[in-house]
Amino acid sequence: MKRDTLMFKTEKTEDKSKKEILTEIFDALEERGYNAIDQMVGYLTSGDPSYITSHNNARNMITKMDRDDLLEEVIKAYLDK
Repeated sequence: MKRDTLMFKTEKTEDKSKKEILTEIFDALEERGYNAIDQMVGYLTSGDPSYITSHNNARNMITKMDRDDLLEEVIKAYLDK
């Protein structure tokens, strides 16, 4: 008896830009009523994922990214570099 393999597509964090991921996390935090900037700064400075809501998979997305890379992106964007 031959069985067909079922294929399904999962959303990969690597397929999105860091900006897109940060925007989704920001939106998820705001949807839950948090001050998104304060929460994201708390996470970036402490590394504690509890600053980020699990709503819309935000916590999972941010923990898959390197914090140093995220900070580098933020500084480059701020300085227009």
